[in-house]
Amino acid sequence: MSLGIALCVAVASVWFSLYGPGASAQTNAPTSLPPQAVFVDPVSVAVLGESGPFRNSSFTQFFNPTNTSPPFFQVFHPDFVTKVLGTSASIRQIASNSGFAFAHEAPIFLPETDEVTFASNDGGLLGFSDLNHNNRVSKINLGEVARAANASGSKTSPLNVTVTALSLPSPIQMTNGGTGPFHGQLILVNSGRGQLPPNIALVNPASPNNATVILDNYFGRQFNSLNDVKIHRQTGMIFFTDTIYGFLNQFRPEPLIPGQVYRLDPTTRRVKVVADGFDKPNGIAFSEDGKTAFITDTGSSGGFLGNNQTEPATIYAFDVDPKTQAFANRRVFAYVDTGIADGIQLDTQGNVYSGTGDGAQVWDSTGTLLGKFFLGTVSSNLIFAGKGQLVILAETAIYLAEIKASGFDLAFPQ
Repeated sequence: MSLGIALCVAVASVWFSLYGPGASAQTNAPTSLPPQAVFVDPVSVAVLGESGPFRNSSFTQFFNPTNTSPPFFQVFHPDFVTKVLGTSASIRQIASNSGFAFAHEAPIFLPETDEVTFASNDGGLLGFSDLNHNNRVSKINLGEVARAANASGSKTSPLNVTVTALSLPSPIQMTNGGTGPFHGQLILVNSGRGQLPPNIALVNPASPNNATVILDNYFGRQFNSLNDVKIHRQTGMIFFTDTIYGFLNQFRPEPLIPGQVYRLDPTTRRVKVVADGFDKPNGIAFSEDGKTAFITDTGSSGGFLGNNQTEPATIYAFDVDPKTQAFANRRVFAYVDTGIADGIQLDTQGNVYSGTGDGAQVWDSTGTLLGKFFLGTVSSNLIFAGKGQLVILAETAIYLAEIKASGFDLAFPQ
């Protein structure tokens, strides 16, 4: 046998052992997993075979090849353990109401009072809000969670702490997004209801929760139904998304403006469009340095028209123009395998977190899926609440994951 042929045979043999049928997994498994974690090697599930358990729906069928009972951490990459979870991570339910989707969107962490505020589902299943009824903004106290956890003697047993409703004035209708604190106040974006216009309002987090509307139109035209909001920490500008879920959930009129992303100068009240071309623009977030913006497009979620899996369930990344703050260089960051990517947050390492159809998912800065906080149910949003604490809203329940990673301060000014 010639040297050339021998070399080819050797290379082929190595390739077959690495990638051929029955080849051993090539992903390095984490050396140590938290108690509630399972590792799923991407190599082991890359080929399901002719009679494999393929999924027909991304909304009703989950990817859970180990058949593990939720909640648990589903690990696809070692970095999910080393950079996000740590080896002693835990996750548990901390509040619940099986008959009411009280924990849907607009999470805001208030470090001074150790509270998280959030809004109930506006117009959807178990939201008890519609054309004739407003949704509810509530809060929980994480100090109460800590005390209840200590009393339980367990890091995983479910808790059910007090959920307190805020009493908000009439301009606050169908709250769906929130961020802050902004000069000590909550920023709430509201979808509107009927002819009551969508708006952005500054709300006092303390009783009597007085509010000031700072924007309710685009040069005389009402927005469709405002959805999510973030502060650009480097400039203090307010960025928000507008979509059509109010119409799809039958509490707003037909849309009059494309689904777009806007920038509001809170001082001059000037507003401008910074990105368009979406089906249903939804969640928004920025990298810690403010140079990259992330927008979720939830086009595949169709309200009363039904879901369409061929439409976007995608996170897009953009460069933020340092002069105009317009969004440029649009590219796909990630496509979600279950449901849609909704609200998004980032940690201090640049990892991206999003509520999805099976809980919450995490990608590194390159868009590689690291793992999931697998709840077996929909999560629309989540928020870092102090060092190593991630609060996940799951419609009829709230979960707290205690992990290694932390978020950066979303407040302005610093």
